[in-house]
Amino acid sequence: MPITKTRVVVVDDSALVRSLLTEIINRQSDMECVGSASDPFAAREMIRNLNPDVITLDVEMPRMDGIDFLSKLMRLRPMPVVMVSTLTERGAEVTLKALELGAIDFVAKPKIGVADGLKQLADEITEKVRTASKARVSKPHAPPVTSTVAGAALPPRAAPQSIGRLSTEKLIFIGASTGGTEATKEVLMNLPPDSPAVVITQHMPPGFTKSYANRLDGLCKIRVKEAVDGERVLPGHAYIAPGGFHLSVERSGANYIARVSDGEPVNRHKPSVEVLFESAARVVGQNALGIMLTGMGADGARAMRTMKDAGSYNVCQDEATCVVFGMPREAIAHGAANEVLPLNKIAQHVIDRLRSTSGLSMNRV
Repeated sequence: MPITKTRVVVVDDSALVRSLLTEIINRQSDMECVGSASDPFAAREMIRNLNPDVITLDVEMPRMDGIDFLSKLMRLRPMPVVMVSTLTERGAEVTLKALELGAIDFVAKPKIGVADGLKQLADEITEKVRTASKARVSKPHAPPVTSTVAGAALPPRAAPQSIGRLSTEKLIFIGASTGGTEATKEVLMNLPPDSPAVVITQHMPPGFTKSYANRLDGLCKIRVKEAVDGERVLPGHAYIAPGGFHLSVERSGANYIARVSDGEPVNRHKPSVEVLFESAARVVGQNALGIMLTGMGADGARAMRTMKDAGSYNVCQDEATCVVFGMPREAIAHGAANEVLPLNKIAQHVIDRLRSTSGLSMNRV
């Protein structure tokens, strides 16, 4: 049986980048570049005529930038898109907007030495195209709050419910990868200001996590920041693993502290969910609550089972709402999940669980 190849269209205003990406894709036995376009207008016709499975899309292009094109594409013809962005602060901001609009993932190309840089990223590029071809794509959500219908303002998003008096021993741990930037945002936006501290590993390269944390901090009732080594982990705050570093938690007297370390990749990832969840099992035990969100692969699955064995309560996102049902599936297969829930039910379930156990946890401390 011949292999059914993933058909890819490359959209980039640089002839060099188009050539390099085409070469990288065509070297794979399971994919082929069926066309390349220098701008979104040419891309629109190419997509219509060639019906590709995945497109790679440059963020900054003449005539129409990648974000405007992505917005139109996801509204009219949702399909898997991998963004090609630059390692700059503006590049990070725009890339996060692209993920919000429905892009599956992104590749960060270097500002200088593009040819050598892209060749070194060949494995990452093809892996992300491969993942995107299998991802669940949906139209982006309608814009919130400020819209009006028939002249009347839409009701604002309900404020997250207060949890009430709770042991400061409690910690929430989140692991996520492909599709996880938006999934994590959904969970955090529905946690109240008196939530236990949240510690997060989202697979992300260096240069993007600070912008991501800042973006979430402006949307959530809890404070969100990039984790700093040695800082105290406080209730009402969320801490995101910096790109390129592992994040774990340790005890310091009566307090939890964040440990940011520059170790070897674990499960090919740095940061790795395995590292974070292993520290949850070792340090926090029955006071930990684990959440595994959408992502490719199995990072964190074994450690999540170790968390459960140590007494934690764990929730995995269900297949229907995952962009990629990899990490949750593996965690479930390891027997790590107490509950499997759709994304929009996870935060409320966590709140309910914390409320129901708050009396017990106060007696333990």
